[in-house]
Amino acid sequence: MHPNTEKVGSVLRAHGATGAIRELPEPAPTAATAAGQLGCEVGAIANSLLFNADGDPLLILTSGAHRVDTGKVAAQLGVSAVRRADPDFVFASTGQRIGGVAPVGHPQPIRTLIDTWLDKYDVVWAAAGHVHTVFPTSFGELVRITGGTPAHIG
Repeated sequence: MHPNTEKVGSVLRAHGATGAIRELPEPAPTAATAAGQLGCEVGAIANSLLFNADGDPLLILTSGAHRVDTGKVAAQLGVSAVRRADPDFVFASTGQRIGGVAPVGHPQPIRTLIDTWLDKYDVVWAAAGHVHTVFPTSFGELVRITGGTPAHIG
């Protein structure tokens, strides 16, 4: 198992998360590819998207069926701009590469918003630190294990 996935698994266990990490046969860098391999709706994929909010990392866990309205998020947070982070900023902030960024397991806590749309699903799937790994969870568990804030992000 990839070291990032091992770290994510350790954090999940420490927080009492109930789902086991699953290794996918093919990379799943997008919500659509993950949903196809898991046999679920694309909306049940919790995309971990990292943004640069006035120089600080901001993790948004959004339904694979949604796009983040960065202007709306910036206004909600009271920052001047929220921009998609480049790969170097993502790696520096999370220790993980784009396509496999997990909601947890980062070097430092990251301010996190969680798309309330994910609450529609009993089971949502999130990346587990590598493009080949995911874990099942729920909206409530994501809020609990990340210390994130539920938000309307679309």
